[in-house]
Parts: sequence; C-alpha cells; structure tokens
Amino acid sequence: MEDRGLVIAAIWAGALLLWLAFLLFYDGLRRPLRRGEIDAFLATLGPRMAETGNDGERLRAFLEADDGREFVMLNLVRTRPGPVTDPASGETQEGSEWLRRYSDPFVRGLIARGGHPLFVGRKVGGYIDAWNTEADPGWSLVGTMRYRSRRDLVRMASDPRFRAAHPAKSLGIASTFSFPTQRQIAFYASPRVTMGLTLALVAALGHILILTVG
Repeated sequence: MEDRGLVIAAIWAGALLLWLAFLLFYDGLRRPLRRGEIDAFLATLGPRMAETGNDGERLRAFLEADDGREFVMLNLVRTRPGPVTDPASGETQEGSEWLRRYSDPFVRGLIARGGHPLFVGRKVGGYIDAWNTEADPGWSLVGTMRYRSRRDLVRMASDPRFRAAHPAKSLGIASTFSFPTQRQIAFYASPRVTMGLTLALVAALGHILILTVG
C-alpha cells in the first residue's frame, strides 16, 4: 500500500514538474532587452528598413519599451497573384507558394522559441465597415502570431536561417503591414491552461490505473 502511494505521488509530482518546465519554456525569463542588444540588432539591419519603407525609429521605440512579456503581431498580407519568377534563380512559382516557403521556416522558428500562430485566415469579402481609411488594396490573408518576447523577435530576425528564407517573402507578398498588440480580452484557453489540464488528465488516469491494478 505504501509503495502504491509513493508511485501515485511520483505521478503527480512528475506532472507538476513537466508543467513548470513548460511554463519556463513558454514564458521565458521575461528579461527586457538592454540598449546594447537593441543597438547591435538594429546595426545588422543596415538599409533594409528604409528600403522596404519601414521606420527604424519606430522599431527602436518598440524594442526600448520592452517589458519582457509576450505580445501578438497582427499581420495583413496581399499575396502576389499568378506565377512569380525569382530574378536570382529564374525559378517560377505561384505567389502563394513563395509565401509558403517563407512562412514554413518562420513558423518552425517561432514555435522553437515558445511562440505560435494564434489565428490565420483567408479573406472572403471586402471591407464591411471602414471609416476614414484607405481603400482595400486586396488583402489575401490575416494572421496573428504570438511571440514569447521582443527578444525572441530580435533573435528570429537575426537568425541566418530566417534571413535566408526572407527573399521568398518578397517574391510571395505584394504588400503587407504588421503591428504588435498585447491581449486585453481573450475567450480561449491558453497553452498554459491546455498543457496543465492535459498533464492533470494523464496524471489522474495514471492514478486510477495504479489503484485499479493494486
């Protein structure tokens, strides 16, 4: 009887430790970026920000306001219609295929750093409600991506493997804009809750099995 109790305790302790390890991975250490890290990262971008019509100072302000916590990037994308030829290699693919070649390694890298897509969907109609905004340029997709931290954003953008896939983004996307957000209201269970409940269920089933076998 005592041995069975120890096994049950070990099952629940193991489930708790696994959940705590997941939380450490999913939330990270929540250390805000230091100014030296920001300067070093922005120096690696060179003229790329200006060449793509982006504002480096806006990016700097976002990084300098780092609170070490998660954020969600909202993305609107208009893919290039029809076949698109890579001027460097001469290879021709549909715009959506070029985008997939960029997005697949991007999502893998995001997941490896505790991030993940929250929602990705295709547009099925024009603007239903639009006030004082520019005309719909023909958006194709909308996506929201959860980042563990702004440091992870910096590390992804600095990763040579990510940069190697970046030309496919330009070939697949005609226009896009993105901006970071932080959640205020959400009616879904986060991975923290989902993982905790899953581990609790597995531990409970193991508990029942031990009692049944015993």
